[in-house]
Amino acid sequence: MATQSNATRRILWIVGILLVVLIILGVVGTRTGLIGGGDEGIEVETARVEVRDITQVVTASGKVQPEVEVKISPDVSGEIIELPINEGDQVERGTLLARIKPDFYQAQVEQADAGVMQARASMAQRRADMLKAEIEFKRQQELYQKQVISEADFQTAQTQLEVARAAHEAAEYAVRSAEARLEEAREQLAKTTIFAPMSGTVSQLNVELGERVVGTSQMAGTEMMRIARLDQMEMEVDVNENDVVNVSLGDTARIEIDAYPERTFRGVVTEIANSARTQGAGTQEQVTNFPVKIRILDPHNVEASRVTADRGAGMAPGEVALPDTEYPNLRPGMSGTVDVFTHTVFGALAVPIQAVTVRDVNKVRRAGAEDGEEASPDTAQTNPMKEDLRKVVFVMVGDKAEMVEVETGISDDAHIEIKSGLSGGETVIIGPYRAVSRELMPGMTVRKQEAGRRPGPAIAGQ
Repeated sequence: MATQSNATRRILWIVGILLVVLIILGVVGTRTGLIGGGDEGIEVETARVEVRDITQVVTASGKVQPEVEVKISPDVSGEIIELPINEGDQVERGTLLARIKPDFYQAQVEQADAGVMQARASMAQRRADMLKAEIEFKRQQELYQKQVISEADFQTAQTQLEVARAAHEAAEYAVRSAEARLEEAREQLAKTTIFAPMSGTVSQLNVELGERVVGTSQMAGTEMMRIARLDQMEMEVDVNENDVVNVSLGDTARIEIDAYPERTFRGVVTEIANSARTQGAGTQEQVTNFPVKIRILDPHNVEASRVTADRGAGMAPGEVALPDTEYPNLRPGMSGTVDVFTHTVFGALAVPIQAVTVRDVNKVRRAGAEDGEEASPDTAQTNPMKEDLRKVVFVMVGDKAEMVEVETGISDDAHIEIKSGLSGGETVIIGPYRAVSRELMPGMTVRKQEAGRRPGPAIAGQ
């Protein structure tokens, strides 16, 4: 029995050792590719290099505003005694907007008029004095020629004449000055009545009847109201300094207004500022933008262009008039986003934007040398330790990834133009981001992502 038990133990030991050896061989075989078909490679997403039209787009946000808006401020100060308009009213050029109490300015006119009359009376008196001095001078001159009077008496008469003439001339200037003051007073009186300088809509009314306002002749003045052409609106957006160089006058645009999320509007660039707006100057958050104006081309605010003499005529109390057509009603200050189409390349070789990455070719060459591969001649550098960043794409050739240096052009939201490096029809690797930007190396084994499944661990780098 003892002999049989020992034999059984030996058999068990042998079987256990064989199992351990088989497991070790299996692990080694899997790692070396002898078992399981070798390294399956990194699972990647791919796309084909295709020919398509690419339009470069500059996107910016801003506010809706009228193309033409006039701020109305009074030239004179006083109390508003008449205000026949309301905010939102349509007005024609020359329509009465407001009237300021004219009593003070009327008194100024009367005072200036009296000053003119006084100056004219003074001038008449100086004229009479001048005529009297002329007669006296002639008489003294005749006597002097007959040697009846002395030379001193003659010179005295001559001097009196010159003084009288100067006084008369001064009186004439005094009359002109008084008349100018009268004209100024009349203008000040006329400015107590304010008329519309243009046809449009009262887009903003800041004062009420009975309120006192300050005229612009004294200081900044009170902004009473604004009149705008609401039937022609525009978007003013802030374009970053890096993008404004791509924008030109006449570029077309697509406008999206937040208040109308289901609609888009056509636009055209009409003005590009020469001076920048800087926010957060001197800080790390400093942003430099340039205002750009885009005219809205699609019909809007049609009601604003219809000036009616009697608003709401024929309507019952509480009844609301509906517009004939559903034109958008754009109001100043509405927010929106603009896509400006700056440049289009037709028939360009294009790849998805995520396929292009930047790699240090010297680092790639050193990694290839460590693996026993010879670097391509175009990546050789005088100083292999120096960083040499270039734009590249990874092309899938069979089950291998090959790195190709490319020259890029413009891009849109999804694709970028390839000017050189690719000929078309190649399969480029577009994902996952971590693999394209860091992990992939020339000659590395890759496999296409299975349909309907996202890549596995490499997604963590996104």
